[in-house]
Formats: sequence, structure tokens, C-alpha cells
Amino acid sequence: MFPMHRNPAVRATMLPVLEKHSNVLTIEPLDYVQFIHLQKASHIVLTGSGGVQEEAPSLGRPVLVLRENTERPEAATAGTVRLVGTDADRIVQEVDRLMDDPDAYAAMAQVANPYGDGKAAERAVAAIEHLLGVGERLPDSAPSAGS
Repeated sequence: MFPMHRNPAVRATMLPVLEKHSNVLTIEPLDYVQFIHLQKASHIVLTGSGGVQEEAPSLGRPVLVLRENTERPEAATAGTVRLVGTDADRIVQEVDRLMDDPDAYAAMAQVANPYGDGKAAERAVAAIEHLLGVGERLPDSAPSAGS
């Protein structure tokens, strides 16, 4: 599935290309919860979005970034995302590798997430309780593998 951007210029560029492929379904943009569910149901995420580069690894999904650079270099360094650019042959090659090589897939899907373990709110509540003298502080976050 390919959620289409609302920008008419983006649609005018993307739709003619995507409509040629019977295995690509274009859909309207999703709300946040629906989009997270779609990422969780995906095997691989291809994106240019910085936010998605942070979210998808938390779901244990490899991310191929369709850009030449990223404002999330720590994700590339950690190995949760791979910059593949916009060359169609390279994109296909990288997707094929992740589809055909379980070790390559696991190397990205199970690597420690540089953005934390998803327990920040729990730690914040515990820290406040500790400051108030009514609870124990939790250990600091350590990056963890996606779930």
C-alpha cells in the first residue's frame, strides 16, 4: 500500500508511475494510529520521512530511506535504516536483499533502536514519584531491539 501525499504536485508525479503496477495499491493518507498499524503489518518500510525513520525501527521493521541524506544519521549509524537514494535499480536491489536474505533482514529489524525502548513515559512517572518520595526510580533507557 502506498498512502498518497495530499500535495497535488506529489500526486501528479507519483500516480502515473504507481498506477502501472497491479501490485501497488494507492490509498488516501491515514491517521496516525492507522499509519502505525500499516507499518507494523509491513515487512519493509520505504520512506523519505524523518518521523517514519524513527517509528518503523521501534516496530522492528527495516527502513530503506529514499533520499541521498537523512536528518536522522544516528538511525543510519545504528543500522535501523539504510540510505538507498532514488535510483530505481538500487531500491529494487536493496528490497530484494531484505526479502531474500534472512540475516540481512534480521540485522536491520533486530538492531538496537537509537531512539530508546518506548518506556519514556513510564520512566517519567517513576522519576516524579521518586522525587515526591512515593516510588522508585527506574533504570535509565538503553536502546533496545525492535519488537
